[in-house]
Amino acid sequence: MDIRFDGKRALVTGAGKGIGREIVKLLTECGAAVVAVSRTQADLDSLKAETGCEVILADLTQTEEARRAATSAGAIDLLVNNAGIAVIQPFLEASVEGWDETMAVNLRSAFLISQIVALGMVERGKGGAIVNVSSQASMAAIHGHAAYGASKAGLDHLTRVMALELGPHQIRCNAVNPTVILTPMGEKVWGDPVKSAPMIARIPLGRFGYPNHVAQAVAYLLSDQADMITGATLPVDGGYLVG
Repeated sequence: MDIRFDGKRALVTGAGKGIGREIVKLLTECGAAVVAVSRTQADLDSLKAETGCEVILADLTQTEEARRAATSAGAIDLLVNNAGIAVIQPFLEASVEGWDETMAVNLRSAFLISQIVALGMVERGKGGAIVNVSSQASMAAIHGHAAYGASKAGLDHLTRVMALELGPHQIRCNAVNPTVILTPMGEKVWGDPVKSAPMIARIPLGRFGYPNHVAQAVAYLLSDQADMITGATLPVDGGYLVG
């Protein structure tokens, strides 16, 4: 199966590192013209040098910054809402600041950017595809993940509502739900073997994932090969959620 995005324009948020960076690289290799959004200029500069993508510097915790990024990206055929943060705090110690920042990045920015991009898709009348990068934590309770899990559960349901309302315009909306992915953020949270061992023990494949595992799933859901798939939440979790 050869996935190609020639003639397509893609927008990827949270593109500077980890999963987002891998998605930009893969979509570019598949022929898409990619616009990458990050809040770190150095990451954007190196990504542009590596892939030739267009770049937008934006802090997606800010409503107007998110809207500006979506608007300045121009006409978009493929959208990947990948931007995310993890503020890991026990429930009884969780802060309002951590909760609000998590919701702003993980959920609100996806809503704001998708709204603007989808409106453009509707106006052009050619359909499109949107993939939201969620998490296994949207479906399974994990210690310390109150804000993160709630934000991703909200993102899953936002995906379903988007699929329902945008489907008549031939805009497909899906989510991918990874397990622990060994990005810098994943290493920071799960790098301690004492903490990671119980999690790995719950994964039937017995291992964490890498950014390319998520990027490949995203590319498939964006592609014409997934033309009849919308409203889905696709685990990329080594079987974690079957337990």
